[in-house]
Amino acid sequence: MEILYEDNHIIIVNKASGEIVQGDKTGDRPLVEILKDWIKEKYNKPGNVFCGVVHRLDRPVSGVVVFAKTSKALTRLNEMFRKGEVRKTYWAITRNQPPKTEDVLTHYITTVERNNKSYTSITPKSGAKEAKLSYRHIASSDRYHLLEVNLMTGRKHQIRVQLSAIGCTIKGDLKYGDKRSNPNGSISLMARRVQFIHPVSGVEIDVTAPIPANDNLWQSLAQGVN
Repeated sequence: MEILYEDNHIIIVNKASGEIVQGDKTGDRPLVEILKDWIKEKYNKPGNVFCGVVHRLDRPVSGVVVFAKTSKALTRLNEMFRKGEVRKTYWAITRNQPPKTEDVLTHYITTVERNNKSYTSITPKSGAKEAKLSYRHIASSDRYHLLEVNLMTGRKHQIRVQLSAIGCTIKGDLKYGDKRSNPNGSISLMARRVQFIHPVSGVEIDVTAPIPANDNLWQSLAQGVN
């Protein structure tokens, strides 16, 4: 487990693809429980350790995840996420080049729990929630393209389904239309950076996750990108 930032109130972790942030029906041990054990051992804490889940990443996605070490931080961070005061930047590798170099996408998303999948429509419909993101095309190789994505809303599978809707399915994402899986079961989407004002101290927090070291495609596309 790679710790990117830690203080008395928050801890920011670089999640590996395949890990789950919070417990689900698989019964696999979630990152939050692993983190509790790590904190308990590192600081020799007796009894139960507090670690609050502020937000989640899909299982096949890697990158920055923020956790709260105190109830005060958890309450304030939850409110900051709800108000959109936390800036989250993602990087995605797609097989197709987007129609524009940069754009803002607006869709209406409906999620079907039965198959754990989201669907987009251009116009509002009953039960659908508005989803907005901006993207910027920042690099290309012979076969793949690197996009930088900023979320304006937080819907289930939002980046995956919205990019798929414009013909830019994320590499390895079979659920949303890619033709081949990645060898390790991941999809080529990472939470690259998180920026926010610390909920207790008021200082600016700006944390960036490293590019996966063992992935040549990520490494080659990221070269020279600021």
